[in-house]
Amino acid sequence: MLECTDRDGLISIETDRLKAAIQTKKYLTGLKGGALVDKETGAVDPCYGLHMMDWLMAPGWRDDCRTYVRNRMVHGDIPKHIIEGPQLATDLPSIPYEIIRGPGFIAVREWFVFTDAGTGYKAGSRWEQTMLFLPDTRYVLTCEVIRNVNTVGNLFYRIDMPGHIKHKRGDVFRQVHLSYHGTIAAAEFLTDFPPEKKFYYVRDDRAIPERFIRSYQLTLPGGGAGPWLAGMTLDPAAPCEAWCHQRGYVCFIQELHGRPVVEGQVIGAAYVMGYFDSIGDMHETYDRLRGARTIEIGPSGCRLRDELPA
Repeated sequence: MLECTDRDGLISIETDRLKAAIQTKKYLTGLKGGALVDKETGAVDPCYGLHMMDWLMAPGWRDDCRTYVRNRMVHGDIPKHIIEGPQLATDLPSIPYEIIRGPGFIAVREWFVFTDAGTGYKAGSRWEQTMLFLPDTRYVLTCEVIRNVNTVGNLFYRIDMPGHIKHKRGDVFRQVHLSYHGTIAAAEFLTDFPPEKKFYYVRDDRAIPERFIRSYQLTLPGGGAGPWLAGMTLDPAAPCEAWCHQRGYVCFIQELHGRPVVEGQVIGAAYVMGYFDSIGDMHETYDRLRGARTIEIGPSGCRLRDELPA
């Protein structure tokens, strides 16, 4: 089963195992929050959105960067500034897209050319996101590809992965599991704390984790234990920084690349987002797909690829 409708800025997709939606007007990029349904258990994501894209960024505070506030509870005491914007998740009225139907899949591709640049940078980098739906999986395969127009000594980009948890004192989830840290009880997220205080990840190239998985176990209506909702970055060396902190909700910020780029260079990563019965199930899927960096879609079908486009 693969069904897709596109009406009034909302793309609705249903497979044998999932329901999902993508907004093309207002709160944009990635999957619409509160709409990813696991048909097996009835679980629904408690997110604002999943795999939402923000900005291109670099280290260091900048006085011209007024949209990136120096609020420790929001962004931590971690100096950063925006290279190119706007914030794609929230600051666009609409976004261009296409729906691609092929043998055994439906894909949605969105793209945007950044229009705002910080002092000393150019605007014009092109971001593209692909979301791939297959009939027999409880997850969605996603990726982004970014072609840069700036030469920068350390460039990274920010996404939500899998998505922030909207909750009231831990009512919708039981625990969080971070592959680079371990399992964390929901009780750890009852009071606010800044990003770098707990559960903070910074890449060490000498000790790349075997897997990069961020997930949480849901609580079903009525109080029963639900499945895990996971976001897996299939190249574990791609993330350079990641937060899992409480700021009125559990904030799952993830930043990627964190290395030099030159004008014309392409960067990006591929992901699995969806439902799993156990941490072991996540590991099995991750190990089978590990190393993928993009999704290739052509006339004959679709596949994960280890190499980014030239």
